[in-house]
Amino acid sequence: MIERIKKALDKCGISLWRINEMTEETAELFFVRRQLDTRRIKDVHKYEVTVFRDVEEAGRGFTSVQLIASMEDGQIEKELKDAYYAAQFAANPPYALADPVQAPPVEKAGELAQAPLAQSAGKMVRALFAPDTHEDAFINSAELFVSRKRLRILSSEGTDVSYTDANVNGEFVVQCREPEDVEIHNTYSYDGLETQALSEKVEEALTFVRDRARAQRVLKSGKYDLVLSGNAVAEVLSYYVQRSSASAVYAKYSTWQQGEDVQGGDAAGERLDLTFRATAPYSEEGIPMEDLPLLREGKLQAYHGPNRFCRYLGVKPTGNYKKLSSGNGTVSFEELKKGPCLWAVTFSDFQMDPMSGHFGGEIRLAYLIDGDTVTPVTGGSVNGSILEAQKDLTFSTDRYVTSKYDGPYAVRLTGVSIAGAGE
Repeated sequence: MIERIKKALDKCGISLWRINEMTEETAELFFVRRQLDTRRIKDVHKYEVTVFRDVEEAGRGFTSVQLIASMEDGQIEKELKDAYYAAQFAANPPYALADPVQAPPVEKAGELAQAPLAQSAGKMVRALFAPDTHEDAFINSAELFVSRKRLRILSSEGTDVSYTDANVNGEFVVQCREPEDVEIHNTYSYDGLETQALSEKVEEALTFVRDRARAQRVLKSGKYDLVLSGNAVAEVLSYYVQRSSASAVYAKYSTWQQGEDVQGGDAAGERLDLTFRATAPYSEEGIPMEDLPLLREGKLQAYHGPNRFCRYLGVKPTGNYKKLSSGNGTVSFEELKKGPCLWAVTFSDFQMDPMSGHFGGEIRLAYLIDGDTVTPVTGGSVNGSILEAQKDLTFSTDRYVTSKYDGPYAVRLTGVSIAGAGE
């Protein structure tokens, strides 16, 4: 199929191109309570072809199209011609394509990447349901997906690299019927067989839904020391990811400069130590990926992003990273919660706005902590600003790992505005 695509590109007069070939095997399991309801095995083989077109006085445009092996040669040529035609209407300032790379295939190590999918799925299913032993709180439905991919990247510039990857992800809903019937939706994603991490996540979710069922609407409006945990920590830190991206800097959405203290020189808490982890040897453009320091002591170390925007800024293209690691953490989670605070654990929708630095969401469950008194509460909302909160951050030494984040389980922020539900 690769040769057929190359032949079609040549026949269409397209000299600049990139081919991304992907073969993916997936085992999908769907459960109602603990019973397997549906099982699917998928085997997908597809090709994404990106064509580039130089337009006089306008610059360089590109368009991508999906192709499959069952297409006739004439259909492949038509798809490529249509994409090439469309590319002229999406022209950008000219830039050099990604540098050519040729290397032997890279095979991902680890059981998830090498063992039969059914074996990996079985281990994760057992981990998923191991904590589901309670009568008052239980998993009412769950989905689990185990996938293994082989990717190959070729370009007109001479790139020819390939690698394998593997992932397990899914979601589950926990429910508690008394004294109030409530459900909490949870997602998970790992790049290895993290059976213990999944079991711990389920156990925690069962505790949360049990407490949500008896939570009170007594939260008052005001300023609180706010403790965030799990995915919410990663969401808050995404501010630094977005603001340091080459695309944001080029578009002047961000004025950050490399070497700048982006956390602020008056920060009294922990100084941020953030690193991008290379979860794949190459980006989708064929750019070699390696771990990249992002912040050290709160200072910006590098811009990051796809080839085009890095070229515009005159920096080395890094590719798009998918995993952020934080090296912060000074106190245990139990120590972090000492002193009056609000530990918000589940939201209807928690988001970080990378433009304004505001973060927030409606609270589904939080714990109002005052000394030895811990009160589950619900209702109200968080409305904070990372520009204010970053001055005094304390992270837990307890860790939290997903396919997209590896860092402290929790962070404490001081003086965050909370709109209460108890007034």
